[in-house]
Formats: sequence, C-alpha cells, structure tokens
Amino acid sequence: MNFKPIPNKFEYLNWQEIESIAKNKRSTVIWPFGAVEQHGPHLPLATDSIFVDEIISEVFKLFSADIPLKKLPTQYIGFSPEHKGFAGTISLSSNLITSMIKEVGGQLSEMGFKRLILINGHGGQISLLNAAARELRSFAPGMAVFPCFLWSGVNGLSELLTKTEIEDGLHASLAETSLMLALKPELVGHERPNEGIKGKIPEGWSLEGNAPTAWLTDDFSKSGVIGDSRGANETLGKNLKELLINHWFKLIMNLMQSDWPNNS
Repeated sequence: MNFKPIPNKFEYLNWQEIESIAKNKRSTVIWPFGAVEQHGPHLPLATDSIFVDEIISEVFKLFSADIPLKKLPTQYIGFSPEHKGFAGTISLSSNLITSMIKEVGGQLSEMGFKRLILINGHGGQISLLNAAARELRSFAPGMAVFPCFLWSGVNGLSELLTKTEIEDGLHASLAETSLMLALKPELVGHERPNEGIKGKIPEGWSLEGNAPTAWLTDDFSKSGVIGDSRGANETLGKNLKELLINHWFKLIMNLMQSDWPNNS
C-alpha cells in the first residue's frame, strides 16, 4: 500500500486531501504574517517573519497529524511604512494586503474551511489585519476569522522582561534580539544599540496604547532600534520561545477542541 503521512503545510497536500480536510466541522487554516523591514544593524530584515514562522512551526509539532489544522506559507512581506527611511525595508500597501486577505480567505471559505487564524508577528500591522479580518468576515460570512498578534496576551512576559522593555522596547530591542539569539544566532550581529524615545511624551499620550501617534522610526532612532538591546542573551531568548510556543499551543488547542463559533 502506498501510504504517505498528511503534512501540516497546506501547499504540500493534494486537492483531494484539501477537499477532505475542509469538510471537517473544525477545519482551520493558520496564515502567519510577518514583515521584511529594518531591525537595526544587528538583526535580519525578516525578523518578524522568522519569529512567527518558527514559533508556529514548533506549535504544529505538538499536534497529532490527523488534526484538521493546516498552515499556509508565511507571508513575509507586510505593511511597514514606518521603517521605509531605512534601506532594505519593503512595504506593501494597506489596500493590497487587505485585498490579498479577502481573496485568499474567500477562496478558503469556498473550499469549505470553517476558520482562518491570521497570526501576525509585526506590531506595525496589528490594526490593519484587524480591519482586513473584519472585511473578510463580511465578504465570507461562513468562515470565522481570528486576527492575532504573536506577542499579545502571553502570560509570563512580565516575569521575563522589565517594565521598561515591555513599554519602550518597541523594535529590535531586548526581547527581539534575545529571541533571535535562541532561534537563529548566526543571523545576529555583534552591535547592541540603545536608542529611541528621547524627551517626555505629553501626559496621557503614548507611542502605542490608548492614545497613540502614527510614529515613524526615524523620528526617534538613527540605528533603527527603539529600546535597549544591550542585555540580550540566548537564555532569555529560549525562555521567550518556550513561553510563546506554550501559549499558542494552548490557545489553538482550545479552539480545535471546540466547534466555536458554530456550536450546535
């Protein structure tokens, strides 16, 4: 008998396998989103894409092969206009990304898939993916859509990172540098910049949060880093990696064990 295991990657399946999986009442597709944008002089352009791709790939290893959950190829190029002042950044327009999500998501819905998780590793496109997910939901009402940010809602981050890093380490700082040291240390340079957010922000306002401003990286930084990367280390990176993997495995497992939002 010619038996082949069913891979987790959507693009490695044949059309009959897709057709069969999509019929499952819990059929779910994960579509990771990242960016190709500057991450200072010490991290690769694909940092956000590498993070989301590596973490979700590790999460898939914890699931059984027969679960109706598949992964689309990671979308490496994203929405990064805030970093266009630095060489190497490639940014797609918000309209293009929204259209792409609607087209791909709509086709997945037509195939019969019940749920689509947009798992995003780039903080600069959180709002965009939220809006695109809402448009897709209206366009393809038969499929649930979940726009998620890799670092959001992860319990335990405050035990590993300082309050300053969580609030001000916005880009290529301690957390990102440490995680890359744990995932792909060969891509990490030797510099450890400490830069960004000079001066006092008016009371009640912030760069991100409740009353944000549409900042550009070169408003604050010549190196491309916003935060302090000097204490980055592989041990912290491994702890962050484990935290992220466990968090997303638990959340996705909770979803896969449920028929939500189509509970009967």
